[in-house]
Amino acid sequence: MVRYADDEVFCFEKEEEAKEFYQELSQRLKAFGLELAEEKTRIIAFGWKAYEQAQKDKATKKDKDGHGGNGKPETFDFLGFTHYCSTGRNGTFRVKRKTSDKKYRTSLANVKQWIKKYRHLPKRMLMDMLSLKLRGYYQYYGVQDNIEMLNRFCYEVKRHLFKYLNRRSQRRSYTWEKFNLFLKEFPLPRPKIYHKMAERKASNGVFW
Repeated sequence: MVRYADDEVFCFEKEEEAKEFYQELSQRLKAFGLELAEEKTRIIAFGWKAYEQAQKDKATKKDKDGHGGNGKPETFDFLGFTHYCSTGRNGTFRVKRKTSDKKYRTSLANVKQWIKKYRHLPKRMLMDMLSLKLRGYYQYYGVQDNIEMLNRFCYEVKRHLFKYLNRRSQRRSYTWEKFNLFLKEFPLPRPKIYHKMAERKASNGVFW
């Protein structure tokens, strides 16, 4: 069981155990006048066994009709990350994580509104405050395998910054060339991976 506030992930080796637990948990919560959020609760096959099976199903289906799936199990979101099955550089199975689409859109919208609201601040103050926001974002979402999403977020922030700096006055203040010179004078922090995700495989085949 992995829990944070009211979000929880329960891991089982066997599907029937997961289904049995789901039913018993529902009944237990009803005794206290509570219920599971059905739209947020589901049972999925996940882990190295599920990944191997998905790879086999992909190959079998392709042999039969010429079309295969993506060869990967379902994903799930937890604490702002989408967890998905993949492999490392050496080809061995590994759970990877990336910023969930929902959290990405929400964070980007918040930064966009912040830039719009405070674009008239002195340049040094504006960039110092924006840098703090980006560092906080990178320190949370800077987990192993998530650099692509961090780079994407950084690019979109710069794009919104360019847009709203040009709305500080009636005249267009920056071309892209001038904007890049501005970023050299007031650089924003670069995306960085802060957290290496150590994982282990239990002897009974359950992936943690």
